[in-house]
Amino acid sequence: MTFTTLSTGPGPSLGQNRLLQMLLGGYLLLWIVLAISPVDRQDWLLENILTMVSVTLLIVTYRRFQFSDLSYVLIILFMILHAIGAHYTYSKVPLGFWLQEVMDLDRNHYDRLVHFAFGLLLAYPAYELVLRCAKARHGWALVLAASTIVAMSGSFEVLESCVAQIVSPELGAAYLGTQGDEWDAQKDTTMAIIGVLISLGFAFLISGSNGKAVLHAEG
Repeated sequence: MTFTTLSTGPGPSLGQNRLLQMLLGGYLLLWIVLAISPVDRQDWLLENILTMVSVTLLIVTYRRFQFSDLSYVLIILFMILHAIGAHYTYSKVPLGFWLQEVMDLDRNHYDRLVHFAFGLLLAYPAYELVLRCAKARHGWALVLAASTIVAMSGSFEVLESCVAQIVSPELGAAYLGTQGDEWDAQKDTTMAIIGVLISLGFAFLISGSNGKAVLHAEG
């Protein structure tokens, strides 16, 4: 079995890609389970607007652009973390309360964890996208991918506030998950930046001496 780490072009169709079928099927099953009796149904709906758009976009564009297996695994992992946050609302996720108690934190930091994961898990897919679509060299691809994810993180903070105000102002606190922290947006973006640096730093280290990432690993 071949596990790709950098896609160079069209691969197997969705019907032939067993790994992607398992990833997508497992995610959809978990999403359905978490969609049942969420803590706050209206907040859950708000949280899932971009999720539905993203999943649809990935499926619709699959025939034209396919990420590597590694990128799809990273994307699904992030979406699972987000699905959990949407079910409980980010400020009430049990894992966050456990970390708060164990580490003697002043708040539930699950939202910080997910913002860190946003940078850590999505930077590599962005790197792969830039390599193929912009045809940038290895070094520039890393820089452009990092800039893209950091910009998306900051833009998402702005988008969140706009959606909360337009769709349901009364859910603003739950949807934004600020938990009374006036610097919440800045701290969230900082966590995403740290995740990006770790992810792309690792991508840089494992790249070949010729500046090209490893294409695949046999398993």
